[in-house]
Amino acid sequence: MTEHISYEVDADRVVTLTIDQPGASANVMNPAYADAMGAALDRLEAERDEIAGVVVTSAKKTFVAGADLDVLVRVTPGRADEFLAELTRVKDQMRRLERLGRPVVAALNGSALGGGFEIALACHHRVCLDDDGIRLGLPEVTLGVAPGGGGITRMVRLLGLEAAFPYLTEGRQLRPSEAKAAGLVDALVPDREALLAEAKAWALANPDARQPWDTDGYRLPGGSPASPSKQNLVAAAPALMHSKTHGVFPAPKAILAAAVEGALVDVDTALTIESRYLVELVTGQVAKNMITAFWFQLNAIKSGRSRPDGFDRRATSRLGVLGAGMMGAGIAQVSALAGIDVVLKDVDLATAERGKATVAALLDERVGKGKLTAERRDATLTRITPTGDAAALDGCDLVIEAVFENRDLKRQVTAEAESHVAGDAVIASNTSTLPITGLAEAVPDPKRFVGLHFFSPVHRMPLVEIIRGGETSDETLARAFDYVLQIKKTPIVVNDSRGFFTSRVFAAYALEGIAMLAEGVPAPLIENVARRAGQPVGPLAVTDEVTHTLVWHIREQTIADLRAAGSAPEGNHLVDHPAFAVVDTFVNELGRTGKGAGAGFYDYPEGGTKRLWPQLATRYGRTDAGVPEDDVRDRLLFAQSIDTVRCLEAGVLTSVADANIGSIFGLGFPAWTGGALQFVNAYGLKEFVERADYLAERYGPRFTPPALLRERAMRNDPF
Repeated sequence: MTEHISYEVDADRVVTLTIDQPGASANVMNPAYADAMGAALDRLEAERDEIAGVVVTSAKKTFVAGADLDVLVRVTPGRADEFLAELTRVKDQMRRLERLGRPVVAALNGSALGGGFEIALACHHRVCLDDDGIRLGLPEVTLGVAPGGGGITRMVRLLGLEAAFPYLTEGRQLRPSEAKAAGLVDALVPDREALLAEAKAWALANPDARQPWDTDGYRLPGGSPASPSKQNLVAAAPALMHSKTHGVFPAPKAILAAAVEGALVDVDTALTIESRYLVELVTGQVAKNMITAFWFQLNAIKSGRSRPDGFDRRATSRLGVLGAGMMGAGIAQVSALAGIDVVLKDVDLATAERGKATVAALLDERVGKGKLTAERRDATLTRITPTGDAAALDGCDLVIEAVFENRDLKRQVTAEAESHVAGDAVIASNTSTLPITGLAEAVPDPKRFVGLHFFSPVHRMPLVEIIRGGETSDETLARAFDYVLQIKKTPIVVNDSRGFFTSRVFAAYALEGIAMLAEGVPAPLIENVARRAGQPVGPLAVTDEVTHTLVWHIREQTIADLRAAGSAPEGNHLVDHPAFAVVDTFVNELGRTGKGAGAGFYDYPEGGTKRLWPQLATRYGRTDAGVPEDDVRDRLLFAQSIDTVRCLEAGVLTSVADANIGSIFGLGFPAWTGGALQFVNAYGLKEFVERADYLAERYGPRFTPPALLRERAMRNDPF
């Protein structure tokens, strides 16, 4: 037929269309695909009377990956009509396919996400390999766009509005068994031979197959949105969505609107409505931010962009974890789930066993929710050996220290562990702030020492910050990178410094919120503006989570280290920040040190919901604070972005991708921005510098744009 789609007719007159984009590892829906599918449909329609059915499959490991995002990210408002025309061509082809007058079956030999699954939905029947590694669904919302190939229209008509909403607005990716249970896949088969045989058999057994929505008497499952039974759902859905997204993500709102509006009209009109919403999203800035971060930059990181070349990939087989607290237990859990044997060591066996019990409780919770089988839980726990004896670390090829943030303690346990492991074992610290180069002095060979900064809770947070010390070797860095991928986390690589990247920028966010409290800005306003901007947690709440004590301890240690190095702490925004007067009061006067102590900026009533401490208004509230809401928002976002630029300028960060993904996954920087540096790009470098200068003049020199930012703004050279 063409290089892109082969056309084969068997003895039973069933046509198999095999999609196989030349020179690519995956099939994408680009103009070449549309040309090939158009030619295939022309032939199918011409030979309709001679064929019995059609099977659509792929020659790749996956089915079809979806739209070509290289094309999508470049769509501007000026090219909207051109994009709409191409989109209409592809959707018309799917409509021709489902109205061919012959049974059409999708034979899903691999993952089908986005446009690939929309092709499957345009078929009358879907057969899929029963492979737990396959993912199916419409995840476009996670990239800031909406399904545009008929996915909204067909899924709503297949499942009904209420059942379709989670798959459309949350972008859930389903395993084959989950898709079958949901009614999105019709049959599962064990292998490719059975896949094609089942697909062809169904086509031959159902010569009159049609889509439900093209059949006389069709009714939307669950009822039309105009029906009385659905009015409460339709009325409440926007408010519920806004409570989750705070209005900063346009895609869920557009998907909801397209789903409801499309359900009120005929299929072809619904497809047109869907297209118009997609065009609006694709030409907007949020989609470009999210596609850049969550597709191009995230894939670059996972493909090993920051991993040193010249070293074979090496899996960790036996891991030692020093410290069985929440962090150590979390590291043990994710590692054992990845098939790694773990030695969990603490001061004595009883303490280590409590750490393993923590893991067991977390795994039991997942089993109860149906996210983990009891068999896999048991196998995971079997891999974890608690101990109080450092000799049990014998044979470990990686050791991660995860004890309290105390330099002397970390050096002590690291030195003890190192004396029991293999000579080429990698030694790592989970420190969040202490420079790796100094901690590496605890081992004879600092080339084998590296930082592995996990985030809490470990089993939920997707990022690990890998810190290269002053003497960390490339081989050590490569092995650390391999381990992070092995446990299915996202690695970013940074150079050594105090606070590295994530802890330093996290402090900028938390401290700015506290500084505004000190200025008299109402605490509820600070917290609510942060969440409306897209931060998952307000700066006061997140300070309670990490504890005021830790914030104060880090400052005191930093001051001591600066003085020891002959540097004055005065004027250093990391320690000379107006927020520390408040932290001092809460730690050293009030004893309200955070959530763990039951009191901080919030009260934590037993069995109740946390609430802001009423006395905050009495102690800090002022009617003349004079900080506009826009300034509250920008101070929180700009503080993080400016410190991110400083990290890039100082060589702590070595890539824009690490900065953006690290800020979102590690810090909770608003995902709609595409990350802390992409926020600067989208704001406009010149405009960002002007706004930062205003903030610096009014609120303090910590907002002064770094020289690197001013230089790039003058050249109009985005990050």
